[in-house]
Amino acid sequence: MHDCNTEIKIAFFKGDKKSWMHRFIRWYTKSPYSHAELIMPDGETWVGISPFLTSHVDERIRKTSDINHEHWDYLTFSLSWREPVKNYQLDQLRKFISKTMGSRYDWIGMILSHLSPYVIKKRDKWYCSEWIAHAMVNSRVVMWDDLHLYDTPDMSPGRLYNTLSRLANKDVQ
Repeated sequence: MHDCNTEIKIAFFKGDKKSWMHRFIRWYTKSPYSHAELIMPDGETWVGISPFLTSHVDERIRKTSDINHEHWDYLTFSLSWREPVKNYQLDQLRKFISKTMGSRYDWIGMILSHLSPYVIKKRDKWYCSEWIAHAMVNSRVVMWDDLHLYDTPDMSPGRLYNTLSRLANKDVQ
């Protein structure tokens, strides 16, 4: 078992079969997942951007007891065991979150990236899985050449899950 201060998780949402928004995203991306969020080492701070029209990158506190874990799949990533490197990773992650905090959802970029072989991106807008991919690379929890961000224009939650599952800890929930 890992110390909770040495790992982060990514939660992939597969629940809420009634919501037209989540159903549309799963259908459109051909994925079992419609959303993803980053869970910080404290296990209660979830960071991400949801696919609702008024959404922006934000932190939320979620008590483990309040979460229906049947609606989520998780991937766990260990931070470095070396204290200076772990502190660097967390510092970079916090800087990325701070820099992108309040950024809006990138509906146009998400749709056009899925329709073309190119990444269509507005600098200050994100969609959930794209934001998490950049957060993981910027914090050096996942290396750039392992994630292939520019080779994957359609970084849907399902594609992110498939890409990261081979890099995650083997003791995922």
